[in-house]
Amino acid sequence: MVARDVELLTPRLLIRAPERADYTAWAEGRRKSREHLERWEPLWPADALSKEDWSRRLRAWRGGWRDDRAYVFLIFMREGGKILGGVSITNVRRGPAQMGSLGYWLLEEAAGQGYMSEAVERVCHWCYAELGLARIEAGTLDENVRSQQVLERCGFEKEGRARAYLEIGGRRRDHILYARVLEDLRA
Repeated sequence: MVARDVELLTPRLLIRAPERADYTAWAEGRRKSREHLERWEPLWPADALSKEDWSRRLRAWRGGWRDDRAYVFLIFMREGGKILGGVSITNVRRGPAQMGSLGYWLLEEAAGQGYMSEAVERVCHWCYAELGLARIEAGTLDENVRSQQVLERCGFEKEGRARAYLEIGGRRRDHILYARVLEDLRA
């Protein structure tokens, strides 16, 4: 599957793989929302938001698509093309597992308007239909209530707590784990 051939649409959103030309909008949006985003993400590299950082990311993201390991998307408004955030399926595991891990981020100015629920729902549907995944997992910090609400609105169920699950802001943090299982949606 070639990243440039995939465009996911919702009534309000265009969800597609990042392109080189997205750099300025991506960097500007993340720069404006840095304080908002840093509480939920791993430490940003020293050259975060530079063109070199963007080039490294693009190479990694394209490699993920090529190798069926990770699928990274940016989220845009359909009308006007303004960038809103990103959503990804990483750690794709094949064989008996047929699962992946969901991650997402949203610019501060776009929060609270239902965009992420819309994007997550559309990407999950694509993962089941096109990637053949049977399970999608996600984790949130205890205090990230908005993220938990997104997952619950999109049919994810809370499964428990994972100690020291991910490095966020420079330290290992516990996460609440959620999953959405295709079999449950069919029932």
